Amino acid sequence: MKARTSARELVLLTFSQLAKNIEELEDKAVEDIILFSIRAIVSESENELKTAATKLLDIKEFIQNYEIDNPDNLNKPIGSDVKPVNLPLTSDIKEKIDTLIEVVDKTLFALDISETFALANKQDVKDYCTRLVRTFLENKTGIDSKINNYSEGWNIDRMVRVDRDILRIAVTELLFFKDIPSSVTIDEAVELAKKYGTDESYSFINGILRQVFEEKNKTGLTNS
Repeated sequence: MKARTSARELVLLTFSQLAKNIEELEDKAVEDIILFSIRAIVSESENELKTAATKLLDIKEFIQNYEIDNPDNLNKPIGSDVKPVNLPLTSDIKEKIDTLIEVVDKTLFALDISETFALANKQDVKDYCTRLVRTFLENKTGIDSKINNYSEGWNIDRMVRVDRDILRIAVTELLFFKDIPSSVTIDEAVELAKKYGTDESYSFINGILRQVFEEKNKTGLTNS
């Protein structure tokens, strides 16, 4: 479900905004933090598009200057049109293509953020975000303890922040959201890790969540 996927991404951003004394936050404070996160999404989208546009303008300027500075154009009669010239060295072209690829990636990322923002304004997404954040805050000690139990020596306070926050979101769902299939929760967490984490994040997160799931399965509390 796309809306719920966007909600998880929004909660991931929200977790990064939470204060250290998160257990003391009131419902209104949680809603304010989620709203702040939505605004941060919009700002990030705008910044990525501006960066992409700037790089495209830089490439255009490079091509124009290369053309104008070519000897054929430096020696042309005043008032005559600039002549097209041969392409520069392949090394220069490769560099510009790499920049274009980066621009495309930034544009796609900005569009993805914009879609998340659009869905974030839906009431069901806001409600799910609030429910997820509040459930975590109410059960933080137990959730963090569960993560620590299976993290093989990686204390939760020393984990990469994004890995920790993805685990907190997923374990909250696994333990307390009986309406969400466990397989969906784990798959979504792995996708978040691939998108926002390091190359090792998704396997690390998948391993911990599988163990949490297996423990639930043994106790007969799984939601499949």
